Amino acid sequence: MLSASLTRGNIMPRVFLGLFGSLLFAAAGVVAGGFVPLAMLRILMFVELAMIFGAMFLQRRRSIGYSFVYAFTFISGMTLFPIIAYYTGTLGAGTVLEAMGVTAVSFLVAAGVASHRSFDFSFLRGFVFIGLIALVLMGLLSIFFSFSSFMQMGYTMLGIAVFIGFVLFDVNRISRVGVAESQIPWVVLSLYLDIINLFLFVLRLMGLNVGGGRR
Repeated sequence: MLSASLTRGNIMPRVFLGLFGSLLFAAAGVVAGGFVPLAMLRILMFVELAMIFGAMFLQRRRSIGYSFVYAFTFISGMTLFPIIAYYTGTLGAGTVLEAMGVTAVSFLVAAGVASHRSFDFSFLRGFVFIGLIALVLMGLLSIFFSFSSFMQMGYTMLGIAVFIGFVLFDVNRISRVGVAESQIPWVVLSLYLDIINLFLFVLRLMGLNVGGGRR
């Protein structure tokens, strides 16, 4: 008996409502980011990183709240502004909106499949963990070495696969196992990070395709 848990049937509406709120705060942050000096945005990137590690630390001792989640997503939106502005300038606003649409559809399809309790995606745990480490290592290497177009495409496709895998794993775990009500903000934050990272890799893929088409 899970006295602090919601039944599995009413978890997902709460999670997706919180996720919708987090995306609204992120959108507001993107708008606000246009009025923030670049030097301050760089500082906010470190704040954002510190908040992620802080959330992981706090979650082991006590639950984080929605106020933390929405503050984080607002700051995250501000730090996303330079990236979105870059792709808007190089690819056009239409392509950025298309990337948002592809991300939304991909997330909804993956979440819809994963929400079926008859499916078990727990086997993805090892893949997404190893894939995330590979992405971090490749990202660090790209700072010091220039990747070929083939390597850039491989890195991008791996990123898309990893974060779709995270969506499948996270949503399926919620659907099959359930989650305590106090843990919902943490789940919302995890899914938000899945979506944002998936969006960034989709944007990257579109940039590579356009760049390849111009050569």
